[in-house]
Amino acid sequence: MSKVKNEIIVIGGGAAGLFAAIVAGRSGAHVTILERNQRVGKKILATGNGRCNLTNMDMNPQHFHGSSPKFALAALHRFDNYRTIEFFEQLGISHKVEDRGKVFPFSNQASSVLDVLRHELEHLGVEIVVDAEVKEIKKVKNGFDITIKNGQRYFAPKIILATGGKAAPNLGSTGSGYQLAEKLGHRFIETYPALVQLKLAEPFLKQIKGIKFDGVAEIIVDKKVQAKAQGEILFTEYGISGPPIFDLSRTAAQGLHKNKRVLLRISLITHLSREDLAQYIKKRFSDNPTKNLSFSFVGFINKQLIPVLLKQAGIGDINKKVAEVTSAERDKIIDILLDWQFEVIGTNTWTAAQVTAGGVDVRDINPQTMESKIVSGLYFAGEIMDIDGDCGGYNLQWAWSSGYVAGKSAALA
Repeated sequence: MSKVKNEIIVIGGGAAGLFAAIVAGRSGAHVTILERNQRVGKKILATGNGRCNLTNMDMNPQHFHGSSPKFALAALHRFDNYRTIEFFEQLGISHKVEDRGKVFPFSNQASSVLDVLRHELEHLGVEIVVDAEVKEIKKVKNGFDITIKNGQRYFAPKIILATGGKAAPNLGSTGSGYQLAEKLGHRFIETYPALVQLKLAEPFLKQIKGIKFDGVAEIIVDKKVQAKAQGEILFTEYGISGPPIFDLSRTAAQGLHKNKRVLLRISLITHLSREDLAQYIKKRFSDNPTKNLSFSFVGFINKQLIPVLLKQAGIGDINKKVAEVTSAERDKIIDILLDWQFEVIGTNTWTAAQVTAGGVDVRDINPQTMESKIVSGLYFAGEIMDIDGDCGGYNLQWAWSSGYVAGKSAALA
């Protein structure tokens, strides 16, 4: 087959790739997107539980992670959350700000975000080629020779690798871009799932699955607290989930990856100090001394959780009268309510993960342009790089920011 020639080829039609293509197109470049799926933007449709968490009003750098997280600062500064909101407002996406600074489309539809991106791509004349899985990239004189699965070849002086990571392979993220980058000489930081549920070792999880509560969670690695988060937490039959757990999952996975012992500490009661909680429980007991211990917590603790908590506190007879509960037993109950510890044995699979930790080593990429320091004309955008963010719109903001810089730099180089 003959080569198809373009000025810029974007490999990957996810959030970062689409954004890079739009920015490059607006800068006057002729752009083609090669997408391995049958349509672009599949992962965008799944973000924010189908609502698309566009960005976040709190852009503290601490929300971003990687072996060199400061790498992200230049792009995040150049195209920040306010510019993201402005960009989408101009395309017709009204926005609203919700809890923890999360920004969503006013329509509550991720599909509307993809719709306006596709409309802008069409308006700019960006060509989209689907079912175009890239199998090989060769650096040749004055550019790149690209071969896709069906044998078709493309040529471009500049390419943008935006193939994503390994998270959500059902949406097209297979990690294929890592091999492409490595063959071009780039180093690779080993990957593991992030923003994902945690698996716990305890045998009683099926008894408490489905229970939600607002609490504080901490990850302890080698007896040291490494991360802390607060919010709605959910027990599952295999472990634990919820936004705070997603935020902590990277730290947990990293510890497990290094073969360290990882514990999860949960505080079910966050509005009372230990002293106040002790006084409160003592009063509950004294107000109804003839109630059995298990029933005495009804109205304070989820009923389904009570027998498990009491057994974890080492109470042999959970149905004895509260008047018979010793002060030592009461202290053990308080310990569990404030400091319930679980052994973390793993994370859920790549299919359940929202983002990839690890990826192409950013030490080999110019943070000001997203261009490779190794291969001129090669640019990167999005999750393929070793940068990932917390739950709450940070990973999409990284896609927009890095896509903006890559697209603008490639077009103007």
